[in-house]
Amino acid sequence: MRKHLVAGNWKMNLTYSEAKQLLSRIIDQKEKYSPSTEVVICPPAIYLASFSEHLRNHPAIKLGAQNCFHQDAGAYTGETSPAQLKSLDVKYCIIGHSERREHFNESYDLLAKKAKALLRHGIQPIFCCGEQLEVRSSNVYKEFIMKQIEESLFQLKPEEIAQVVIAYEPIWAIGTGKTATAIQAQEVQGLIRARVTKQFGEKVASEMTLLYGGSCKAENARELFAQPDVDGGLVGGASLDAAEFLQISNSF
Repeated sequence: MRKHLVAGNWKMNLTYSEAKQLLSRIIDQKEKYSPSTEVVICPPAIYLASFSEHLRNHPAIKLGAQNCFHQDAGAYTGETSPAQLKSLDVKYCIIGHSERREHFNESYDLLAKKAKALLRHGIQPIFCCGEQLEVRSSNVYKEFIMKQIEESLFQLKPEEIAQVVIAYEPIWAIGTGKTATAIQAQEVQGLIRARVTKQFGEKVASEMTLLYGGSCKAENARELFAQPDVDGGLVGGASLDAAEFLQISNSF
């Protein structure tokens, strides 16, 4: 179901003490968050068990993971399964982030398996897509982004892809301070929704939640979120500041 959603990707940041302090500040402000916006925090995996306990009595704040494996159990040292995430009441899981694609060589096929595995356990994938600067400069970014989505998600059934959140993150804007303009973000989000409409029908596409990521901050969130096909943000560095994350979340 289409909704306003803001997810904070903490990446590999913060010691446990620092992470608990940030979580406490977010919980302290929970009454200030708009009830019409789903708020998700995605801390490092090592903190998920503790955070799950802390958030048990704070349903307004949802817990997300930054990654998963595609098997439920087995000899996969260092990995975390969707079944394990489900047992911690994790509601969302980021897959396909450009940092995972680049540093860990994650393929279209692997991401397809991860999406299916998460959906089997009722966890909503936040599927990231986006282009490098050279791809945008060569003006083939539309085809590039559509290929990422088609190769990893288009084998899903309509009722499955309807549960997937797609986050457009131009790689040239992640951690650089550069941000796609609202018009650039809307262009890609509109293309994604149109492509999903063609493949799965208007009802599925109209209910799909699309996020923008890539230096999403309090100063630009309102303009980005005002676009008709931008339903929220996947927030990186700005999510490590409780006050700014609150402001972004309330930018609708």
